[in-house]
Amino acid sequence: MSTPQAKIGSGFGARSTAADVLAGLDLTGRLALVTGGYSGLGLETTRALAGAGARVVVPARRPDAAREALAGLAGVEVDELDLGDLRSVRAFAERFLASGRTLDIVIGGAGIMACPETRVGPGWEAQFATNHLGHYALVNRLWPAIEPGGARVVSVSSRGHHASGIRWDDVHWRAGYDKWRAYGQAKTANVLFAVHLDRLARDRGVRAFALHPGGILTPLQRHLSTAEMVERGWIDEDGRLRDPDAFKTPEQGAATQVWAATSPRLDGLGGVYLEDCDIAEPATDGDARVGVKDWAVDPEQAARLWRLSAELTGVDAFAA
Repeated sequence: MSTPQAKIGSGFGARSTAADVLAGLDLTGRLALVTGGYSGLGLETTRALAGAGARVVVPARRPDAAREALAGLAGVEVDELDLGDLRSVRAFAERFLASGRTLDIVIGGAGIMACPETRVGPGWEAQFATNHLGHYALVNRLWPAIEPGGARVVSVSSRGHHASGIRWDDVHWRAGYDKWRAYGQAKTANVLFAVHLDRLARDRGVRAFALHPGGILTPLQRHLSTAEMVERGWIDEDGRLRDPDAFKTPEQGAATQVWAATSPRLDGLGGVYLEDCDIAEPATDGDARVGVKDWAVDPEQAARLWRLSAELTGVDAFAA
């Protein structure tokens, strides 16, 4: 049975922190993998999980920078991974599988936002390739370590998914590139990935969730100029937040993904989009700030995206 997009009353909210949602939980003996786990929300997620006793693997495009950022955190290890390079994804997965370990949590948090038109691999649009295809390939290649432990797979999306569904006629934006709509498509893909993975994997004990972490100023904004952030009303000309209450702290921003990965309240549920530490309601017309768009949780589009992703990456753990 599909899980409805309806709040369950988690007891947490927009201002809850990762530490709040983990209070009383002991993750000793559990193994988590967190992409992007050394910067911004990912760093706070790694800190929270490790602080609760989990061992955390942080695959990083810049492993030296990751080791520096994570220095002093017990139970954390770093390996090299570039999600925009499928050869790197395969190499990382092979190294991990060779260790013979089982994963309990996978959080796909690494990503890029609103970058200039950039091509990776065989000419793929970088946001779709990195944010979605890289994570799709990673989870499918790590499936032999994900299935045995009945892991939770968490796909970090964004309310940016409101900006665009999947452009089926031109997913790689070969015509008319728009950096914000391309980001929106990639974030929609993150949700659709979780929807279909949950459908495929729930009978094997693996559940998947997607989420919007909230508005937070982190290194994710590195491709935006100060002028752009001023124009969007985020900061003033001096770089100060115009409305501090409109943004979460990194500790608050990490809360929903940590809740998705660990909360007993989500046992038996999956394939849904979360926000503010609860299941999100469907988006209403005219409000681009909350809720999930129909196109991001449509099971037919989710299945179509899975087929396309399998074709593009050459990997599908469920093909047999």
